[in-house]
Amino acid sequence: MKQICVVGVGYVGLVTAACFADLGNRVIALDVNEERIANLKKGVMPIYEPGLDELVKRNVGAGRLTFSADYAEALQGAEYAFIAVGTPSGADGSADLQYVAAAATSIAKHMAAPLILINKSTVPIGTGDWVADIVQGAQPQAIDFSVVSCPEFLREGSAIADFMNPHRTVIGSLDHDAANKVAQLHLPLRAPIVITDLRTAEMIKYASNAFLAAKISFINELADLCERVGADVKEVAAGMGYDARIGRHFLDAGLGWGGSCFPKDVEALAFMAKEKGLNPRILNSVVDVNYDRRKEAAKTVAQMLGGEAKGKTIGLLGLAFKPNTDDMRDAPSIDISEALIEAGAKVRAYDPVAMNVARAILPAVEMFDDPYSLAAGCDALMIITEWNEFKQLDLTRIKSLLNSPILFDGRNIYEPRRMKELGFVYRAIGRAL
Repeated sequence: MKQICVVGVGYVGLVTAACFADLGNRVIALDVNEERIANLKKGVMPIYEPGLDELVKRNVGAGRLTFSADYAEALQGAEYAFIAVGTPSGADGSADLQYVAAAATSIAKHMAAPLILINKSTVPIGTGDWVADIVQGAQPQAIDFSVVSCPEFLREGSAIADFMNPHRTVIGSLDHDAANKVAQLHLPLRAPIVITDLRTAEMIKYASNAFLAAKISFINELADLCERVGADVKEVAAGMGYDARIGRHFLDAGLGWGGSCFPKDVEALAFMAKEKGLNPRILNSVVDVNYDRRKEAAKTVAQMLGGEAKGKTIGLLGLAFKPNTDDMRDAPSIDISEALIEAGAKVRAYDPVAMNVARAILPAVEMFDDPYSLAAGCDALMIITEWNEFKQLDLTRIKSLLNSPILFDGRNIYEPRRMKELGFVYRAIGRAL
């Protein structure tokens, strides 16, 4: 049993803490937000993630997982300290490292024994060296420490499964002994372990996310061509995916990517390239194609309504940036809602879990308790998030509730031929009737 401190109890930190506790370690999860820590002690989760509530409660009950807002308490006896705090994008696309700096400074001031600091947050190349300098400069007295980069590859909605069954574990450090100790910590996961230097490990994380974002932007650009030439992008993606060099994952045409990772990571990588005098043409195009999807979706619905959305009521099915999360960060629903409202439309919405979060972000959007009450009186519906619940809707009933049978499927969850048979005026992404 190892003793671990995890700094930050957001999506990455709380999942990391709970999963390492479930592997038999003693974990203290720390956050400076005292209200969040108090709620966790009461069993109230700060985020929605399938299975996390049960995992946390099980390990708290077993005494392996505890919570604290005090650095001295959380670091007492710790052998490892994971930094898993947010790194939001700055106005220029650079990563904001203020929370990483604050965590490193606080760890330095309160550590009482040798410690391995592990950057779990997604940070710019060179941050590991910078963190080492911060710790060395902030220590009241010199205590041995090592800095290791161990980037996370967790997907919201399946974060626990991703942690427990990773494709690989990436570990970077200039201290080979520290890297090997972190590798030993991950051995129970029985996944390939890549040990490299700090900067290479940091780059692997950014490169991985940027490549996946590029796949999504690529298939979305191809979807526009499929519509023009009468091809079906879903079949195109399936045919491409059988090629092992390409793979099927992240080739789903739709409204593009959002969330906390892809937007800031692609922009941060492009920012780093520009800082070094390079022209990141592919990265810039990946971003441009993605955000164009949202503008085009609002325009398409207006066209389906006869040319303009003014005075019309439009219902959004789904608000979260993806299913199985309540995360509204950079969700396509935000830009689409704002564009429709600016065009003079009334916007309604329903989401199985994200409405409480969305209310503060989209105060002008009227929220409904279920898809059917949402549909009643709408002039058009838009599928924004591909929740499984929406795939099972009684579409005949939905059609009867709408003022006009207009449905824009931003996630390609229905079959065009079937929707035509049901009498809908239907548009999908990259699919010809």
